[in-house]
Amino acid sequence: MGRKEPLGRLVTAENSKILQEGLGEVQEMIDICDFAVGLSRQLYGLTIASERPGHRMMEIRHPLGPIGVISAFNFPVVVWSWNFALAIVWGNPVVWNPSEKTPLTALAYQALFDSVTERFGEAPRGLSEVVVGDRDIGERLVADDRLRLISATGSTAMGCQVGPRVAARLGRSLLELGGNNGMTVAPSANLDFAVRTILFASVGIAGQRCTTLRRLIAHEDVADDLLGRLKTAYSSIAVGDPFAPETLVGPLIDEGAYAGMRAVLDRVRGEGGTVYGGERVLEEQCADAYYVTPAIVEMPEQTATVCEETFAPILYAMRYREFDEALRLHNGVSQGLSSSIFTNDVREAEAFVSAEVSDCGISNVNIGPSGAEIGGEKETGGGRESRSDAWKAYMRRATNTVNYSGELPLAQGIKFGDD
Repeated sequence: MGRKEPLGRLVTAENSKILQEGLGEVQEMIDICDFAVGLSRQLYGLTIASERPGHRMMEIRHPLGPIGVISAFNFPVVVWSWNFALAIVWGNPVVWNPSEKTPLTALAYQALFDSVTERFGEAPRGLSEVVVGDRDIGERLVADDRLRLISATGSTAMGCQVGPRVAARLGRSLLELGGNNGMTVAPSANLDFAVRTILFASVGIAGQRCTTLRRLIAHEDVADDLLGRLKTAYSSIAVGDPFAPETLVGPLIDEGAYAGMRAVLDRVRGEGGTVYGGERVLEEQCADAYYVTPAIVEMPEQTATVCEETFAPILYAMRYREFDEALRLHNGVSQGLSSSIFTNDVREAEAFVSAEVSDCGISNVNIGPSGAEIGGEKETGGGRESRSDAWKAYMRRATNTVNYSGELPLAQGIKFGDD
Protein backbone atom coordinates (compact mmCIF):
# COMPACT_ATOMS: atom_id res chain seq x y z
CA MET A 1 0.00 0.00 0.00
CA GLY A 2 2.95 2.35 0.58
CA ARG A 3 3.63 2.38 -3.16
CA LYS A 4 0.10 3.24 -4.18
CA GLU A 5 0.69 7.00 -4.34
CA PRO A 6 3.78 6.95 -6.60
CA LEU A 7 2.27 4.27 -8.82
CA GLY A 8 -0.96 6.24 -9.17
CA ARG A 9 1.01 9.37 -10.02
CA LEU A 10 2.87 7.45 -12.71
CA VAL A 11 -0.43 6.36 -14.28
CA THR A 12 -1.59 9.97 -14.34
CA ALA A 13 1.72 11.24 -15.74
CA GLU A 14 1.64 8.75 -18.58
CA ASN A 15 -1.98 8.59 -19.71
CA SER A 16 -3.30 11.90 -18.27
CA LYS A 17 -6.31 10.66 -16.30
CA ILE A 18 -6.83 12.72 -13.16
CA LEU A 19 -4.88 11.67 -10.08
CA GLN A 20 -7.92 10.30 -8.26
CA GLU A 21 -8.55 8.01 -11.23
CA GLY A 22 -4.89 7.00 -11.29
CA LEU A 23 -4.98 6.12 -7.60
CA GLY A 24 -8.27 4.31 -8.10
CA GLU A 25 -6.74 2.20 -10.83
CA VAL A 26 -3.90 1.13 -8.54
CA GLN A 27 -6.43 0.31 -5.82
CA GLU A 28 -8.34 -1.89 -8.26
CA MET A 29 -5.10 -3.77 -8.95
CA ILE A 30 -4.63 -4.27 -5.21
CA ASP A 31 -8.23 -5.46 -4.85
CA ILE A 32 -8.04 -7.93 -7.72
CA CYS A 33 -4.80 -9.38 -6.34
CA ASP A 34 -6.50 -9.91 -2.98
CA PHE A 35 -9.48 -11.45 -4.77
CA ALA A 36 -7.27 -13.81 -6.78
CA VAL A 37 -5.36 -14.99 -3.72
CA GLY A 38 -8.63 -15.91 -2.02
CA LEU A 39 -9.99 -17.49 -5.16
CA SER A 40 -6.88 -19.69 -5.43
CA ARG A 41 -8.26 -21.78 -2.57
CA GLN A 42 -11.56 -22.35 -4.38
CA LEU A 43 -10.51 -24.35 -7.44
CA TYR A 44 -13.69 -26.33 -7.37
CA GLY A 45 -14.53 -29.06 -9.86
CA LEU A 46 -17.55 -31.29 -10.31
CA THR A 47 -18.28 -34.84 -9.22
CA ILE A 48 -20.18 -36.52 -12.05
CA ALA A 49 -22.47 -39.53 -11.77
CA SER A 50 -21.33 -42.59 -13.73
CA GLU A 51 -23.62 -45.22 -15.26
CA ARG A 52 -21.02 -47.87 -14.37
CA PRO A 53 -21.19 -49.15 -10.77
CA GLY A 54 -18.06 -48.69 -8.73
CA HIS A 55 -16.78 -45.79 -10.80
CA ARG A 56 -16.24 -42.19 -9.80
CA MET A 57 -16.00 -39.38 -12.33
CA MET A 58 -14.70 -35.93 -11.50
CA GLU A 59 -13.75 -32.73 -13.24
CA ILE A 60 -10.51 -30.98 -12.33
CA ARG A 61 -8.71 -27.91 -13.68
CA HIS A 62 -5.07 -27.57 -14.69
CA PRO A 63 -3.02 -24.52 -15.68
CA LEU A 64 -3.52 -23.64 -19.33
CA GLY A 65 0.08 -22.61 -19.97
CA PRO A 66 1.80 -19.37 -21.02
CA ILE A 67 -0.63 -16.52 -21.67
CA GLY A 68 -0.27 -13.37 -23.73
CA VAL A 69 -1.90 -10.12 -22.58
CA ILE A 70 -2.30 -7.17 -24.95
CA SER A 71 -3.59 -4.12 -23.08
CA ALA A 72 -4.82 -0.64 -24.00
CA PHE A 73 -3.62 2.80 -22.92
CA ASN A 74 -6.73 3.87 -21.05
CA PHE A 75 -6.29 1.43 -18.15
CA PRO A 76 -2.58 0.56 -18.22
CA VAL A 77 -2.69 -1.21 -14.84
CA VAL A 78 -6.19 -2.59 -14.36
CA VAL A 79 -6.60 -4.61 -17.56
CA TRP A 80 -3.23 -6.28 -17.08
CA SER A 81 -3.95 -7.05 -13.42
CA TRP A 82 -7.34 -8.57 -14.18
CA ASN A 83 -5.59 -11.08 -16.40
CA PHE A 84 -2.30 -11.42 -14.57
CA ALA A 85 -3.68 -11.96 -11.07
CA LEU A 86 -6.01 -14.78 -12.11
CA ALA A 87 -3.51 -16.36 -14.50
CA ILE A 88 -0.59 -16.35 -12.09
CA VAL A 89 -2.38 -17.93 -9.13
CA TRP A 90 -3.40 -20.81 -11.39
CA GLY A 91 0.24 -21.35 -12.36
CA ASN A 92 0.36 -19.68 -15.77
CA PRO A 93 3.27 -17.42 -16.77
CA VAL A 94 2.22 -14.17 -18.49
CA VAL A 95 3.79 -12.24 -21.36
CA TRP A 96 2.48 -8.68 -21.39
CA ASN A 97 2.48 -6.35 -24.39
CA PRO A 98 1.29 -2.97 -23.08
CA SER A 99 0.08 -0.14 -25.26
CA GLU A 100 2.93 1.68 -26.92
CA LYS A 101 1.38 4.83 -25.41
CA THR A 102 1.89 3.69 -21.80
CA PRO A 103 5.09 1.59 -21.60
CA LEU A 104 6.53 3.19 -18.46
CA THR A 105 3.66 1.99 -16.29
CA ALA A 106 4.17 -1.57 -17.50
CA LEU A 107 7.91 -1.46 -16.83
CA ALA A 108 7.30 -0.09 -13.33
CA TYR A 109 4.92 -2.91 -12.48
CA GLN A 110 7.31 -5.50 -13.88
CA ALA A 111 10.06 -4.08 -11.67
CA LEU A 112 7.71 -4.22 -8.69
CA PHE A 113 6.85 -7.85 -9.41
CA ASP A 114 10.51 -8.74 -9.83
CA SER A 115 11.37 -7.20 -6.47
CA VAL A 116 8.57 -9.11 -4.75
CA THR A 117 9.52 -12.46 -6.26
CA GLU A 118 13.19 -11.89 -5.40
CA ARG A 119 12.25 -11.19 -1.79
CA PHE A 120 9.97 -14.22 -1.75
CA GLY A 121 12.83 -16.37 -2.96
CA GLU A 122 10.94 -19.42 -4.22
CA ALA A 123 9.18 -18.18 -7.34
CA PRO A 124 10.53 -19.52 -10.66
CA ARG A 125 11.99 -17.04 -13.11
CA GLY A 126 9.95 -15.84 -16.07
CA LEU A 127 6.52 -15.84 -14.45
CA SER A 128 5.97 -12.33 -15.79
CA GLU A 129 7.61 -10.72 -18.81
CA VAL A 130 6.95 -7.35 -20.47
CA VAL A 131 7.53 -6.88 -24.19
CA VAL A 132 7.33 -3.23 -25.22
CA GLY A 133 6.71 -2.31 -28.82
CA ASP A 134 4.17 -1.39 -31.46
CA ARG A 135 1.71 -3.45 -33.44
CA ASP A 136 4.40 -5.83 -34.72
CA ILE A 137 5.01 -7.14 -31.18
CA GLY A 138 1.33 -7.83 -30.65
CA GLU A 139 1.13 -9.68 -33.96
CA ARG A 140 4.05 -11.88 -32.97
CA LEU A 141 2.36 -12.80 -29.70
CA VAL A 142 -0.90 -13.57 -31.50
CA ALA A 143 0.92 -15.90 -33.92
CA ASP A 144 2.97 -17.72 -31.27
CA ASP A 145 1.44 -21.13 -30.58
CA ARG A 146 3.31 -21.35 -27.28
CA LEU A 147 0.82 -18.83 -25.91
CA ARG A 148 -2.29 -20.89 -25.30
CA LEU A 149 -4.48 -17.87 -24.56
CA ILE A 150 -4.34 -14.35 -25.95
CA SER A 151 -6.26 -11.81 -23.89
CA ALA A 152 -6.61 -8.63 -25.95
CA THR A 153 -8.28 -5.37 -24.99
CA GLY A 154 -8.85 -2.69 -27.60
CA SER A 155 -11.01 -1.74 -30.54
CA THR A 156 -13.41 -4.03 -32.37
CA ALA A 157 -11.23 -3.67 -35.46
CA MET A 158 -8.26 -5.01 -33.51
CA GLY A 159 -10.31 -7.90 -32.16
CA CYS A 160 -11.48 -8.85 -35.66
CA GLN A 161 -7.83 -9.45 -36.53
CA VAL A 162 -6.72 -11.09 -33.29
CA GLY A 163 -9.62 -13.56 -32.98
CA PRO A 164 -9.30 -15.29 -36.37
CA ARG A 165 -5.50 -15.46 -36.17
CA VAL A 166 -5.54 -17.14 -32.78
CA ALA A 167 -8.33 -19.47 -33.90
CA ALA A 168 -6.32 -20.45 -37.01
CA ARG A 169 -3.70 -22.03 -34.71
CA LEU A 170 -6.46 -23.48 -32.48
CA GLY A 171 -5.55 -21.24 -29.57
CA ARG A 172 -7.92 -19.46 -27.24
CA SER A 173 -8.71 -15.76 -27.22
CA LEU A 174 -10.34 -13.55 -24.62
CA LEU A 175 -11.50 -10.33 -26.30
CA GLU A 176 -12.72 -7.19 -24.55
CA LEU A 177 -13.44 -4.77 -27.36
CA GLY A 178 -15.48 -1.69 -28.23
CA GLY A 179 -18.44 -0.30 -26.34
CA ASN A 180 -21.16 2.16 -27.30
CA ASN A 181 -22.86 2.25 -23.96
CA GLY A 182 -26.36 3.59 -23.48
CA MET A 183 -28.44 4.82 -20.58
CA THR A 184 -32.22 5.07 -20.61
CA VAL A 185 -33.75 7.68 -18.30
CA ALA A 186 -37.41 6.91 -17.65
CA PRO A 187 -40.04 9.45 -16.51
CA SER A 188 -40.01 8.00 -12.99
CA ALA A 189 -36.23 8.39 -12.61
CA ASN A 190 -34.57 10.36 -9.82
CA LEU A 191 -33.02 13.08 -11.97
CA ASP A 192 -30.64 14.26 -9.26
CA PHE A 193 -29.06 10.81 -9.16
CA ALA A 194 -29.16 10.53 -12.93
CA VAL A 195 -27.31 13.81 -13.51
CA ARG A 196 -24.52 12.94 -11.09
CA THR A 197 -24.14 9.50 -12.63
CA ILE A 198 -24.22 10.74 -16.22
CA LEU A 199 -21.57 13.35 -15.48
CA PHE A 200 -19.08 10.85 -14.07
CA ALA A 201 -19.90 8.18 -16.64
CA SER A 202 -19.62 10.42 -19.70
CA VAL A 203 -16.64 12.67 -18.94
CA GLY A 204 -14.41 10.60 -16.64
CA ILE A 205 -10.88 10.10 -18.03
CA ALA A 206 -11.96 12.36 -20.91
CA GLY A 207 -14.45 9.86 -22.27
CA GLN A 208 -11.79 7.21 -22.80
CA ARG A 209 -13.17 4.37 -20.69
CA CYS A 210 -14.46 1.27 -22.43
CA THR A 211 -17.58 1.71 -20.28
CA THR A 212 -17.94 5.46 -20.92
CA LEU A 213 -21.55 6.54 -21.32
CA ARG A 214 -21.92 7.54 -24.98
CA ARG A 215 -25.67 7.46 -25.65
CA LEU A 216 -28.38 9.02 -23.46
CA ILE A 217 -31.95 7.96 -24.24
CA ALA A 218 -34.30 10.18 -22.23
CA HIS A 219 -38.08 10.08 -22.04
CA GLU A 220 -39.53 13.17 -23.68
CA ASP A 221 -41.35 14.15 -20.48
CA VAL A 222 -38.04 14.62 -18.63
CA ALA A 223 -35.58 15.24 -21.47
CA ASP A 224 -35.67 19.06 -21.37
CA ASP A 225 -35.21 19.19 -17.60
CA LEU A 226 -32.47 16.56 -17.68
CA LEU A 227 -30.53 18.17 -20.51
CA GLY A 228 -30.80 21.59 -18.89
CA ARG A 229 -29.27 20.21 -15.69
CA LEU A 230 -26.57 18.37 -17.62
CA LYS A 231 -25.55 21.47 -19.57
CA THR A 232 -25.26 23.39 -16.32
CA ALA A 233 -23.16 20.60 -14.82
CA TYR A 234 -20.97 20.38 -17.94
CA SER A 235 -20.33 24.13 -17.87
CA SER A 236 -18.84 23.80 -14.37
CA ILE A 237 -16.42 20.96 -15.21
CA ALA A 238 -12.81 21.87 -14.45
CA VAL A 239 -10.64 20.87 -17.42
CA GLY A 240 -6.90 21.09 -16.89
CA ASP A 241 -3.87 19.72 -15.09
CA PRO A 242 -4.74 16.13 -14.11
CA PHE A 243 -2.63 16.45 -10.96
CA ALA A 244 -4.62 19.45 -9.69
CA PRO A 245 -7.21 18.37 -7.09
CA GLU A 246 -9.98 20.51 -8.59
CA THR A 247 -9.61 19.03 -12.10
CA LEU A 248 -12.23 16.56 -13.31
CA VAL A 249 -11.06 16.14 -16.91
CA GLY A 250 -7.48 15.96 -18.14
CA PRO A 251 -6.33 15.94 -21.76
CA LEU A 252 -7.05 13.39 -24.46
CA ILE A 253 -4.32 10.82 -24.93
CA ASP A 254 -2.87 12.41 -28.09
CA GLU A 255 -3.42 14.50 -31.20
CA GLY A 256 -5.03 11.60 -33.05
CA ALA A 257 -7.76 11.33 -30.43
CA TYR A 258 -8.45 15.06 -30.73
CA ALA A 259 -8.56 14.92 -34.53
CA GLY A 260 -11.01 12.02 -34.34
CA MET A 261 -13.25 13.92 -31.94
CA ARG A 262 -13.30 17.01 -34.16
CA ALA A 263 -14.12 14.95 -37.25
CA VAL A 264 -17.01 13.20 -35.53
CA LEU A 265 -18.50 16.46 -34.22
CA ASP A 266 -18.36 17.92 -37.74
CA ARG A 267 -20.07 14.83 -39.09
CA VAL A 268 -22.93 14.81 -36.56
CA ARG A 269 -23.64 18.47 -37.25
CA GLY A 270 -24.27 17.36 -40.83
CA GLU A 271 -26.63 14.68 -39.55
CA GLY A 272 -28.78 17.24 -37.75
CA GLY A 273 -27.07 17.23 -34.38
CA THR A 274 -26.81 20.27 -32.10
CA VAL A 275 -23.43 20.37 -30.36
CA TYR A 276 -22.92 21.85 -26.90
CA GLY A 277 -19.24 22.05 -25.89
CA GLY A 278 -16.48 20.07 -27.58
CA GLU A 279 -13.99 22.93 -27.96
CA ARG A 280 -10.25 22.73 -27.48
CA VAL A 281 -9.01 24.72 -24.50
CA LEU A 282 -5.65 25.66 -22.91
CA GLU A 283 -3.97 25.51 -26.32
CA GLU A 284 -1.73 28.51 -25.65
CA GLN A 285 -0.50 27.19 -22.31
CA CYS A 286 -0.19 23.56 -23.45
CA ALA A 287 0.36 23.46 -27.20
CA ASP A 288 1.33 19.79 -27.22
CA ALA A 289 -1.56 18.60 -25.04
CA TYR A 290 -5.13 18.24 -26.23
CA TYR A 291 -7.56 19.49 -23.62
CA VAL A 292 -11.22 19.64 -24.67
CA THR A 293 -14.50 20.52 -23.05
CA PRO A 294 -16.82 17.49 -23.00
CA ALA A 295 -19.60 17.65 -25.58
CA ILE A 296 -23.33 16.99 -25.44
CA VAL A 297 -24.88 16.42 -28.86
CA GLU A 298 -28.66 16.49 -29.16
CA MET A 299 -29.60 14.20 -32.02
CA PRO A 300 -32.92 13.97 -33.87
CA GLU A 301 -32.35 10.23 -34.32
CA GLN A 302 -29.75 7.50 -33.89
CA THR A 303 -27.62 8.07 -36.98
CA ALA A 304 -24.77 6.02 -38.43
CA THR A 305 -22.22 8.17 -36.60
CA VAL A 306 -23.98 7.68 -33.27
CA CYS A 307 -23.76 3.94 -33.81
CA GLU A 308 -19.96 4.14 -33.97
CA GLU A 309 -17.75 4.22 -30.90
CA THR A 310 -15.73 7.43 -30.59
CA PHE A 311 -13.11 7.35 -27.84
CA ALA A 312 -13.70 10.91 -26.64
CA PRO A 313 -16.05 12.79 -24.28
CA ILE A 314 -19.06 12.97 -26.60
CA LEU A 315 -22.53 12.23 -25.20
CA TYR A 316 -25.32 11.79 -27.74
CA ALA A 317 -28.76 12.66 -26.37
CA MET A 318 -31.95 11.26 -27.92
CA ARG A 319 -35.59 11.14 -26.86
CA TYR A 320 -38.24 8.45 -26.71
CA ARG A 321 -41.95 8.17 -25.97
CA GLU A 322 -42.64 4.44 -25.51
CA PHE A 323 -40.40 2.02 -23.59
CA ASP A 324 -40.12 -0.27 -26.60
CA GLU A 325 -38.72 2.61 -28.61
CA ALA A 326 -36.02 3.21 -26.00
CA LEU A 327 -35.05 -0.44 -26.11
CA ARG A 328 -34.90 -0.41 -29.89
CA LEU A 329 -32.53 2.55 -29.77
CA HIS A 330 -30.48 1.00 -27.02
CA ASN A 331 -29.95 -2.32 -28.79
CA GLY A 332 -29.63 -0.76 -32.24
CA VAL A 333 -25.81 -0.66 -32.22
CA SER A 334 -23.30 -3.38 -33.02
CA GLN A 335 -21.50 -3.16 -29.67
CA GLY A 336 -22.80 -4.87 -26.55
CA LEU A 337 -20.59 -3.96 -23.61
CA SER A 338 -22.58 -2.05 -21.00
CA SER A 339 -25.99 -0.53 -20.38
CA SER A 340 -28.03 1.09 -17.65
CA ILE A 341 -31.47 2.45 -16.90
CA PHE A 342 -32.68 4.99 -14.37
CA THR A 343 -36.23 4.19 -13.33
CA ASN A 344 -38.34 3.72 -10.23
CA ASP A 345 -40.75 1.46 -12.12
CA VAL A 346 -39.97 -2.11 -11.03
CA ARG A 347 -41.48 -3.51 -14.23
CA GLU A 348 -39.16 -1.46 -16.39
CA ALA A 349 -36.19 -2.35 -14.21
CA GLU A 350 -36.88 -6.08 -14.32
CA ALA A 351 -37.63 -6.01 -18.03
CA PHE A 352 -34.39 -4.16 -18.74
CA VAL A 353 -32.19 -6.85 -17.15
CA SER A 354 -34.17 -9.74 -18.62
CA ALA A 355 -33.01 -11.83 -21.57
CA GLU A 356 -35.44 -10.09 -23.90
CA VAL A 357 -34.23 -6.50 -23.41
CA SER A 358 -30.68 -5.24 -22.88
CA ASP A 359 -28.33 -7.24 -25.08
CA CYS A 360 -25.17 -6.19 -23.23
CA GLY A 361 -22.78 -8.03 -20.97
CA ILE A 362 -23.43 -5.46 -18.23
CA SER A 363 -26.98 -4.29 -17.47
CA ASN A 364 -27.41 -1.94 -14.51
CA VAL A 365 -30.36 -0.28 -12.80
CA ASN A 366 -30.07 3.15 -11.15
CA ILE A 367 -26.29 3.23 -11.47
CA GLY A 368 -24.01 4.02 -14.38
CA PRO A 369 -22.70 1.66 -17.06
CA SER A 370 -19.51 0.67 -15.23
CA GLY A 371 -19.30 -2.91 -14.02
CA ALA A 372 -17.38 -5.01 -11.52
CA GLU A 373 -16.96 -7.69 -14.18
CA ILE A 374 -15.94 -6.40 -17.60
CA GLY A 375 -17.02 -8.04 -20.84
CA GLY A 376 -19.80 -7.85 -23.35
CA GLU A 377 -21.63 -9.35 -26.28
CA LYS A 378 -21.87 -8.78 -30.05
CA GLU A 379 -18.87 -6.83 -31.38
CA THR A 380 -17.56 -6.35 -27.84
CA GLY A 381 -16.10 -9.82 -28.23
CA GLY A 382 -17.73 -12.01 -25.60
CA GLY A 383 -14.73 -12.12 -23.25
CA ARG A 384 -14.97 -11.77 -19.49
CA GLU A 385 -12.16 -10.38 -17.35
CA SER A 386 -12.20 -10.41 -13.56
CA ARG A 387 -14.47 -12.07 -10.99
CA SER A 388 -17.38 -14.49 -11.48
CA ASP A 389 -16.12 -17.57 -13.36
CA ALA A 390 -13.61 -15.61 -15.45
CA TRP A 391 -10.85 -17.73 -13.88
CA LYS A 392 -11.88 -20.69 -16.03
CA ALA A 393 -10.45 -18.97 -19.11
CA TYR A 394 -6.95 -19.50 -17.68
CA MET A 395 -7.39 -23.22 -17.00
CA ARG A 396 -7.86 -26.37 -18.99
CA ARG A 397 -10.45 -28.89 -17.88
CA ALA A 398 -9.80 -32.60 -17.45
CA THR A 399 -12.42 -35.23 -16.64
CA ASN A 400 -11.11 -38.24 -14.70
CA THR A 401 -12.72 -41.63 -14.15
CA VAL A 402 -11.57 -43.84 -11.27
CA ASN A 403 -12.61 -47.50 -11.29
CA TYR A 404 -12.63 -48.98 -7.79
CA SER A 405 -15.10 -51.80 -8.52
CA GLY A 406 -12.69 -54.67 -9.28
CA GLU A 407 -14.52 -55.26 -12.58
CA LEU A 408 -14.27 -53.84 -16.10
CA PRO A 409 -17.82 -53.03 -17.25
CA LEU A 410 -18.16 -51.18 -20.55
CA ALA A 411 -20.40 -48.18 -21.04
CA GLN A 412 -23.91 -48.58 -22.40
CA GLY A 413 -23.83 -52.29 -21.46
CA ILE A 414 -21.68 -53.17 -24.48
CA LYS A 415 -20.35 -56.74 -24.72
CA PHE A 416 -16.95 -57.01 -26.41
CA GLY A 417 -15.09 -60.29 -26.89
CA ASP A 418 -15.38 -63.17 -24.40
CA ASP A 419 -16.91 -60.91 -21.73
